[in-house]
Amino acid sequence: MQRSLLAAILAIPALFNGLTMLVAGPFWYANVPGVTDTGPFNPHFVQDIGLAFLAAGLSLAARAWRPRYWPAAVAGAGFLAAHALLHLVMIAGGHSHHVGFDLIVIILPAALALYSAFPSKGEHHA
Repeated sequence: MQRSLLAAILAIPALFNGLTMLVAGPFWYANVPGVTDTGPFNPHFVQDIGLAFLAAGLSLAARAWRPRYWPAAVAGAGFLAAHALLHLVMIAGGHSHHVGFDLIVIILPAALALYSAFPSKGEHHA
């Protein structure tokens, strides 16, 4: 699969997650597995992280729209990868009660986002 197409596909859930966090934070908080285990709802904190997901999604979308924007996608995918790394540490430490969810919804997309962000061999570089 072409990396820019993969970036476009991965941009969709990141954008959706970020927008949901921004406009329907209490709904997001109550419905994402494991989130309520982290403490009481903090609207400012949820919105801050929603903006990070929105930026990550926009950067992946930019990569899909214009492949030469891959450095922006690397930055956005970097946030997703750091977030996934945090979840991997929680899994390794036995602090995750939603391992399957974390692996499928957080860690795998982050790894694919990193892969999609960088140019492939022979692709136009910035």
